[in-house]
Amino acid sequence: MPTPFTILLVDDEINILRSLHRLLRPEGYRILTAESGAAALSLMSTEPVDLVISDMRMPEMDGAIFLAKVRQEWPDTIRLLLTGHADMTQTVAAINQGEIYRFIAKPWNDQELQLIVRQALEQLYLRRENQRLLKLTAEQNEALKEANNTLEHKVAQRTAELSQLVSFLELTQEELKTSFRTSVQVFSGIIEMRFADWTGHSQRVVTLAERLAKRAGLKAEEVEAVMNAAMLHDIGKVALPDTLLSKAFASHNRQERAEYMEHPALGQMVLLPIQELNLAGVYIRGLHENVDGSGFPDHLKRNEIPIGARILAIVVDYDELQMGLLLPREVTEEHALLYIKENKGLRYDPELVQLFTQSLETEQHRYKEVALSSRQLKTGMILSRDLYSAGHFLLLAKGRKLDPSIIKHICRFEQTDGKPIVVYIRQDIN
Repeated sequence: MPTPFTILLVDDEINILRSLHRLLRPEGYRILTAESGAAALSLMSTEPVDLVISDMRMPEMDGAIFLAKVRQEWPDTIRLLLTGHADMTQTVAAINQGEIYRFIAKPWNDQELQLIVRQALEQLYLRRENQRLLKLTAEQNEALKEANNTLEHKVAQRTAELSQLVSFLELTQEELKTSFRTSVQVFSGIIEMRFADWTGHSQRVVTLAERLAKRAGLKAEEVEAVMNAAMLHDIGKVALPDTLLSKAFASHNRQERAEYMEHPALGQMVLLPIQELNLAGVYIRGLHENVDGSGFPDHLKRNEIPIGARILAIVVDYDELQMGLLLPREVTEEHALLYIKENKGLRYDPELVQLFTQSLETEQHRYKEVALSSRQLKTGMILSRDLYSAGHFLLLAKGRKLDPSIIKHICRFEQTDGKPIVVYIRQDIN
């Protein structure tokens, strides 16, 4: 965590200011002091302040009024209140008006006060780091978009496709209003824009993860968390350089591996502010833990690793093996499964490997695949393959269920493109 943070101490008693200064200065913080609320506000108008500790009882402007003004003018600054037992009614008002992080009773315990300050600043750091990463992601996506726009020879080929893609995005916007899960899917799609060659990877992993989680007997909320984690498992890689991501993990040197190994913890940190995704973040952090304890970042082993993370390890590696992201070359489905089996008890949970194998065998015998034209499509059909445009844009991912609106968009795209579209559909075997 970067230091020094700047802390402002506000109290009309000079002895209190000195005591707090002596207590906090050894922590490496930059300490400012003010003997009144007015003086503190004046100081904050010229000096950036990360955290304020204010006494409740002060002449002219008490702590409640002062911290309410701080909240209004500098909402990012963390606010702590020192208060006596006789001030509890005023303290409640101060908490409501100033949205105070914590109040600290006098006389305070030195270790407790130091811990409260440390935790508050750690939370501030995580919030700022999350904002920085989101901004970085947006900037990188914007840079990628601008780079693509400069390739003029592609513009003529894709103009017609872009208009149709807009209609697909509009359809996604409508779904966004009705489902949090759809929101996560859209976010996953934005992440995949960062990795042009990984199109469809997240959706394939989600399908595999859902089947394995249900077969393992997870609760509904755990299955949902596994699916969310599967959709967002690459979020921590967004900040990694292209030169690192373009190579298989087995080809990384020591420095590249060290940099790559930061992404699971970074992925969890990005999702930390979203309460609904906290469990998914835990699963993402444990994605690269190995059951023999040789993984990272926490070197957990066996059942110390959350079951959602153990599921992710199998399904993510299974798809990445076929994409050439794990080994120096791509492998077939059969060889990917063989690799998973050979590493059970080392990288993978043996019981989950057995369930995964059964899941694949069951799925292979459950349906066959048929190729249909756009005119033959019907509501309720499920795609057995990803559907791409002629320009290799992913229109719909494998496993997507068709509805009237989607079928209409496929037909419109076919008319715009001027070429017949072949759609591969699952057909259940009775």
